[in-house]
Amino acid sequence: MQVAIDGPASAGKSTVAKLIAQKLNFIYIDTGAMYRACTIIAQKHGIDYSNEAEILKAVEAEGIEFQTVNNEQRVYVGKQDVSQEIRTPEISANVSQVSALAGIRAKMVDLQRQMAGKMDVVMDGRDIGTTVLPNAQVKIFLIASAYSRAKRRMLDFKERGIKNSQTIEEIEADITARDYKDSHRKISPLRKAASAIEIDTTNMTIAQVVDAILAEIKKSQKKLEKRG
Repeated sequence: MQVAIDGPASAGKSTVAKLIAQKLNFIYIDTGAMYRACTIIAQKHGIDYSNEAEILKAVEAEGIEFQTVNNEQRVYVGKQDVSQEIRTPEISANVSQVSALAGIRAKMVDLQRQMAGKMDVVMDGRDIGTTVLPNAQVKIFLIASAYSRAKRRMLDFKERGIKNSQTIEEIEADITARDYKDSHRKISPLRKAASAIEIDTTNMTIAQVVDAILAEIKKSQKKLEKRG
């Protein structure tokens, strides 16, 4: 089974996707982390974020890998754990530009589809239901107000121990700018798939969002059983 969870930055996609995967014993694939890893590779090599050819070369040389360490997914570039670094404000500010590059998207989408073709997966991102897994049995589109997402991001910085000097208003402005970039890019823009179920998480707890998505998955599983 394929579960696609899309939505704008800091809408809670990764948090709920991880929990759902754990509850169902599915594999969780964090596509956003893959694009962030490409961005940090560009940064480390001093490559302009618009230089597709050079970024692709560096990605090929370095390699991107997911590993589970103490029941937590970690992201590695080469042999270095970059799970913390990919969440810093600089990477967040530039990942939209890198992820909009056609060659980068093609490479990452190919990897994502390879993973999804081998196992039951929960995958989250911006274009999972529209581009990466258009035939996913369950498609969810999470939304939330920009201010509530800014609060979540600030809390995430604190929990991860990431140094950040931004105010909540500055984070909100960054998120709004990211929304615009993501929804206006030419390649696989952020948009809700026609068959996706929209859930507004602004005033919901994580547990409530997880329960709502699990209910949709159960409905889909019952339909598949009847067809089977």
